[in-house]
Amino acid sequence: MRTIQRTLTLAIAAAALVAAGCAPVHVNASLERGMAFTNYHSYTWASGEQFNTGDPRLDNNEFFLRRLQASADAVLEQRGLEKVSATSAQLVIHYHANISQRIDVNALDRSYGYCADCHSSIYDAGTVTLDIVDAKTNTLVWRGWSEGSLEGIDHQPMIESRIDESVRKILLQLPPRM
Repeated sequence: MRTIQRTLTLAIAAAALVAAGCAPVHVNASLERGMAFTNYHSYTWASGEQFNTGDPRLDNNEFFLRRLQASADAVLEQRGLEKVSATSAQLVIHYHANISQRIDVNALDRSYGYCADCHSSIYDAGTVTLDIVDAKTNTLVWRGWSEGSLEGIDHQPMIESRIDESVRKILLQLPPRM
C-alpha cells in the first residue's frame, strides 16, 4: 500500500512539474537610464519587509520566502554578485509577490475561428517583482518582474518549480557585468 501511495505522490508531483513547464511565464525588466551596473559587486536582502501576497496559501509561507531568496542568491552568485551584510552591501533587494484571479476570455475568438472549443475560464495569476536599490542613495536602479498562471499552486513541487523558473528568468534580465 505504501508503494502505491509513494508512486501516486511521485506521479502527481511529476504531473505538476510538467504542467508548470507548459504554462508560460512572461518576464520584463527596466534599468535606470545611464546606470552602470558593472559598478556593483555586493548585495543584501531588505530586512523587515512585510510580505503580503493577498493569498493565504503564500502569505507568511516561510517555504515560499526561503525558496525565492535561495533561488535569487544562486543566480546572483552566478552573475558575479556577492551576498554580504547589510552594512557593507552596495545593493539592497526588495521582493514583492501578488496573486490575483484573472479571466481568460478566449471565447471571444470563437467568431474568428481561432478555436473549436472556446470557453472562458478563471485562473490564478501570480506576479513576482524584484527591485534592486542602490544602498547609498536609496534609489531604485533595476526592476524585474514575471507574470504567469499559478494553476496547481497547492502542490509544493509545482510552486518550487515556478519560483525557480520565475526568479531565474527575472535575474537573467540583469545587464551584463563585464
